[in-house]
Order: sequence, then structure tokens, then C-alpha cells
Amino acid sequence: MEFDAGHRIPHHGSQCRNIHGHRYVIEATLAGDPITIDGAADEGMVLDFSEVKTILKAEIVDQWDHAFIVFKGDTQVLNFLESLPGHKTVVLDLIPTAENLAAIAFAKLRARFELEYGKRLRLERVRLYETPNCWADATGE
Repeated sequence: MEFDAGHRIPHHGSQCRNIHGHRYVIEATLAGDPITIDGAADEGMVLDFSEVKTILKAEIVDQWDHAFIVFKGDTQVLNFLESLPGHKTVVLDLIPTAENLAAIAFAKLRARFELEYGKRLRLERVRLYETPNCWADATGE
């Protein structure tokens, strides 16, 4: 799934310290046994893709799409964003690098999949593309 968001890496030694945005792509890899109930709508599937998309949308895309994702310690930018009425701002305890965003997404998604499906499924990986050729993986390890 895709979403657009802005961020900055406040202490970066190059251009990423500037306010900018990306078209992110997020992938989730799930593992589990396929459904074997004869005649079930999801027979032969680990989980219907539409259910995966629903969870990704609710937990990540709807929250981060068209938001500015800011580190709580980046007070200059955070103060500015707070001065904008109704601005969609996501404040994180970590600097919003691709690596940290992937790890945060993994934690949120793992909790949701465990809540919905218990031990039947496990989230193995979240891959977050910041650009088509730059990404970070989180596995919860």
C-alpha cells in the first residue's frame, strides 16, 4: 500500500535535514497455515489480501497519509506544526528515519494481527520503501 508523508531527519549531515516528503510504500509479510475448510471463501489462503489491506490502511496508511511525521525532540518543527490549526501531525518518540518508521509500523501491525488472529498468523516482516530503491525492513527481532 502507498501513502504520502513529510518528515525530516533533524541532525542529518545532508539534504534530509530539510523538510521534505515521500511517496512511501509499505509491505507486510505474514506467515501461517492456509485455511483448509472445504468451501470456505478463503480456502487455500493464509489470509485474504483484502483483510491485510484493511489492517494496513487502518493502522498505518490512514494515520500517516498526508501527515507530517516529526520527532518529539525536533522542537523547532514541532512548534511550527502545532501553530497550524488542524494540521495532520504525527509525533514520534524516534527520529522518522525509514528504519524507525518500519519498526514502528511492525510493532503496530504485529499487535493488530495478534489481536485479530491470535497464533494462527504471525507478522514476519514489514518493508517500508522511502523511494523506489531505498527501503528498510523490520522483523521484530
